[in-house]
Amino acid sequence: MKLIGSYTSPYVRKIFILLLEKGLTFEFVNDIPWESTTHVPQYNPLGKIPALVTADDEIFYDSPIIAEYVDLLDASPKFLPEDRQQALRIRQLEALSDGICDAAVLLVQEMMRPADKQNSDWIIRQRSKIDRGLDAMEKHAKDGKWINGPQMTLADVATGCCLGYLNFRRVAPNWCVNRPELVKLAERLFKRESFTRTEPPVT
Repeated sequence: MKLIGSYTSPYVRKIFILLLEKGLTFEFVNDIPWESTTHVPQYNPLGKIPALVTADDEIFYDSPIIAEYVDLLDASPKFLPEDRQQALRIRQLEALSDGICDAAVLLVQEMMRPADKQNSDWIIRQRSKIDRGLDAMEKHAKDGKWINGPQMTLADVATGCCLGYLNFRRVAPNWCVNRPELVKLAERLFKRESFTRTEPPVT
């Protein structure tokens, strides 16, 4: 298998971690989609990462789709339960984590513009999405049913990658305030080898 992506993408990191946790052999190809030399559109017509090339040369793109494919492979552990209703609850939390990342990415892009060109209303809107999403995730983490439970799920991995991205980009430096369950989850996940091996590079 071949994983196409960037070391700094939380969506790519999610797939990277799933593959490592399952002990699967794969090649990682670091390809930045916005660079002129990128080959990402050859794998995904939308020009987005991650993309996964299977052993049979089939291509999957969009991280939730790739995550489901990886979990269907004959390798343990499983990150989604067989029960489709339960799996749906976990996929919903994956979507929540990815949505927080979406807002964070947009915030990073906006703040890279000259200060006089930045849209303050847009920045406030993205920060509000992040705060509401984290508040909702904290409630689920406290419940401990679909995330922050005894067995690591896809929702845990997605949440860990989300929190790691917030730390990396420093767009929500106070995310841990009044969210003790998310802090506990992050501390536990960040100690795992799969997370330490996939930390974004310091730039």
